[in-house]
Amino acid sequence: MMLTQVRKEPKVPLVGYTKFTEPPPRYVEGYRQIAGRSVPVVATRLSGRDRLGDWAVRWDIRRNDYAVAPGLYAVGEPDPSSPLLVTANYKLTFDALRSELGGIDAWIAVLDTKGVNVWCAAGKGSFGSAELLDKIARLRLAEIVSHNLLILPQLGAPGVSAPEIARVSRFRVVWGPVRAADLPAFLAAGMRKIDAMRRVEFRLADRMAVAPVELAHAWPFGLGAIALSLAGALPLGDGFAHRAAWLAAATVGAILCGSLAFPALLPLLPSKAFSIKGAVLGTLWGLACAIGGGFSPGMAIAITLASASVVSFIALNFTGSSTYTCQGGANLEVEKSILPTIFSLALGLGLGGASRVFGF
Repeated sequence: MMLTQVRKEPKVPLVGYTKFTEPPPRYVEGYRQIAGRSVPVVATRLSGRDRLGDWAVRWDIRRNDYAVAPGLYAVGEPDPSSPLLVTANYKLTFDALRSELGGIDAWIAVLDTKGVNVWCAAGKGSFGSAELLDKIARLRLAEIVSHNLLILPQLGAPGVSAPEIARVSRFRVVWGPVRAADLPAFLAAGMRKIDAMRRVEFRLADRMAVAPVELAHAWPFGLGAIALSLAGALPLGDGFAHRAAWLAAATVGAILCGSLAFPALLPLLPSKAFSIKGAVLGTLWGLACAIGGGFSPGMAIAITLASASVVSFIALNFTGSSTYTCQGGANLEVEKSILPTIFSLALGLGLGGASRVFGF
């Protein structure tokens, strides 16, 4: 099988060719000729543009349009005996993979997961057996490698049936490590995993990495919270600034507690349910603001109820980002907790309004 490295894209697209809707992206360094087609060779070092894009998507900028073209890619100078890795076409995932493959010669088959990461796509079915079998056939992977091993990320296991892949195609699935950073050691050890490579951990850095998108989603509610605080501090005159400041601290602070303090303190908060963890944190924050602001008993209860419900609601968003619960468990918790959360918020707002009008 003849292999050559070229810089230019072929003029005529071939079967199994990775097609770009625009000129090839900047991370494509050249093309590797194999089996009558050209495979894009991608850089393993992220550029400033890549890092900026990865940072922006964490802040929910172009998050729904951050994908690479599905197809076959290469890193280094792979040959038919080189490992064949499988991943999702979410660019953040793709970048995390290729950036760990410096000095390694490998093929990368990118599935069409609609721009969703491996774990979420596996749960939704787009990183699944059907899509993998489709890419095996369309990309003619049997013509690329002389072996029959597909290395898939362990977090893709919920969506892929290894026995089905072996039954329908000639390929056998090998479950790689959880993190791309462990791939070099995994490959060097003959595709053997140690326990640490199998373990999914949701450390502080992992938890805080998903916080920016929650902040990006929450800012309109923050503006509403400020407006509500100003209205709740009426009438104008003596004490207005004091009341407005403490109400803003309670309402806006509840949003920040849910988005930042909650993921940071997640393992320390009581209960297994995210909604209860959030409610506990929100209650503590609401009480602190109510006492600090010197509010009446009625307003103090109102602030506490509202804060607890806001933090509890935001906390629910982290169920899909963590390893603490499965998809079914997350769905069940949302179903069971959403009505109590809404009731608590409505009761808090109503009680707060009544407290301001009747002075209790």
